[in-house]
Amino acid sequence: MALDLNSDLGEGFGPWTMGDDAAMLDIVTSANIACGFHAGDPSIMRTTCALAVAKGVRIGAHVGYRDLAGFGRREITVAPGELRDEVLYQIGALDAFAKAAGDRVRYVKPHGALYHSAARNRMIADAVLGAIVEYDLRLGLLGPAGTQLELAAQDAGVRFIGEGFADRAYTLDGSLAARGAPGAVLHPADAVAQAVSIAQSGTARTVDGSGAVAVRAASVCVHGDSPAAVEMARRIRAALGEVGVPVEPFG
Repeated sequence: MALDLNSDLGEGFGPWTMGDDAAMLDIVTSANIACGFHAGDPSIMRTTCALAVAKGVRIGAHVGYRDLAGFGRREITVAPGELRDEVLYQIGALDAFAKAAGDRVRYVKPHGALYHSAARNRMIADAVLGAIVEYDLRLGLLGPAGTQLELAAQDAGVRFIGEGFADRAYTLDGSLAARGAPGAVLHPADAVAQAVSIAQSGTARTVDGSGAVAVRAASVCVHGDSPAAVEMARRIRAALGEVGVPVEPFG
């Protein structure tokens, strides 16, 4: 089966940039573009959407907590109604730039702390889904399979796309190892092997090396801020081709 390759892009702010988005857009098939809450600003959103459309890459809204200082990686207590409104705001903002570039937002992916908290907490997951339903039921939701996000999507009638991570190690319960833990961020060779493993057998390595964990994924992420991210993504795409796995956007 085909596999989508995605990356978190547009994560600069003002004169500050992160990663080589233009180069990554030559490799990936879907771009999770920051919507201004954890990173990104209007000019960066416009530029990244225009590049994605020019290169035939699908646009996704990478929504997060309102936390520029913490890059959206800090858990923030937000009332469900307020969180729904903040997610809706972010989707609409990015969609304006996507439409100006000649396309539209096709899916939503929570970022950082929101990704993990929504996977665990049904109330938070429902807030995210509430925004998607209000904005456009054609939108998909990209996230970890077998979590509250998937259950909330099913109940809301929103298409769910399972996501795996090439460059991050997993724990035995199927969640991502904390970024600060030893071995949590994989080196390029290990990331390539993990992407192939997810594609071929639906499994990924555990951070303690004790075994493998099931990862049900139609899309694999390579973080744009990982060391040597562009070269890693290029190697992953080549390796998938070598084992007969087509790389293309999820249908």
